[in-house]
Amino acid sequence: MTTVAPPRGCGNISSDYYLLCDTVKDWGIVLESLTTAGVLTTIILILVLFGLICKVQDNFKRSLIPVQFFFLLGTLGIFGLTFAFIIKLNERTAPTRFFLFGVLFALCFSCLLVHAFNLIKLVRGRTPSSAPMSLVIALSLTIVQIIIAVQYVAINIEALKKQRNEMDSQSRNDFVLLLIYVLFLMAILFVACMFVFCGPYRRWKRHGAHIFITILFSIGIWVAWIALLMRPNRNASWDDPVMSVALVANGWVFLITYALPEFCILTAPQTPGDYPPENSFCQPKHLKRNYGVENQAYAQEDNTQEETGDRTYIPYSTHFQLENLQSQQDFSIPRPKTRSSPYQEYAGGKGVK
Repeated sequence: MTTVAPPRGCGNISSDYYLLCDTVKDWGIVLESLTTAGVLTTIILILVLFGLICKVQDNFKRSLIPVQFFFLLGTLGIFGLTFAFIIKLNERTAPTRFFLFGVLFALCFSCLLVHAFNLIKLVRGRTPSSAPMSLVIALSLTIVQIIIAVQYVAINIEALKKQRNEMDSQSRNDFVLLLIYVLFLMAILFVACMFVFCGPYRRWKRHGAHIFITILFSIGIWVAWIALLMRPNRNASWDDPVMSVALVANGWVFLITYALPEFCILTAPQTPGDYPPENSFCQPKHLKRNYGVENQAYAQEDNTQEETGDRTYIPYSTHFQLENLQSQQDFSIPRPKTRSSPYQEYAGGKGVK
């Protein structure tokens, strides 16, 4: 049995880990360095997020912190998953690849989708979802991909354990088919970002621009690596580098185009133009002042009052002229009066004849 000497830069380790230390095929070392930098950056952002909780003044931004925390956890997992593609395909890395790839991206895109849905409400002056509701929606969307991945891995666990060094054509097809739900989330997120830019409250559109740029770059990365993976008559040894580059590139896109810009404006103070008036959600519609024909009628009544000089006419209360009416009854308190005695003319005797 012939033994293969380890490449330059590697010691006495298994051949599955040669790409982590091979200085000849140095693409593994380059990706490993970028992945490590991404992991450290994501951990720093998570710590900064916890430190900024008390400084966030806007209620909606504070309610979105749990969703952003899970987004950073998903990004951290994407960077960590890169090592499973730098290490050669074996019975341990194969289930990890097929299970975690779709689940981690589903978590990240679900968090972005929840943020986009709340922005659609905010740009139209509506009340966004609460923090627990937003978190439940994001995790519920992720659970769908978890169920899909668990079923596939449980059914094909024996076949995955037999995978060695390279995926065959059937495994590549299954890998892409497992990600159809993630592609569906990406499509919905792209359409939702379009609606964020339609609304009178413009300041929230900046957050929508961050999400739109993120999903735009992500779609480009996914189209590229799927096309390279499914391209016929290509060198199968390039599958792992393609997948590793896609993971690292998409992870840095999440950090540069979404996480860092959002953190820069996380503690920005709330302005009056961000939300509608406080009583706009509870005030009855018929009590609100409408702009249109009624407003013109009010203006005409004001002009009439100025021309006639009649101060007793109030156009916004009642349409009746008020007059000062004279009192018809006397409501004064009666005073006591002396009455003549009936015995005043009585002499007390016989009258004189």
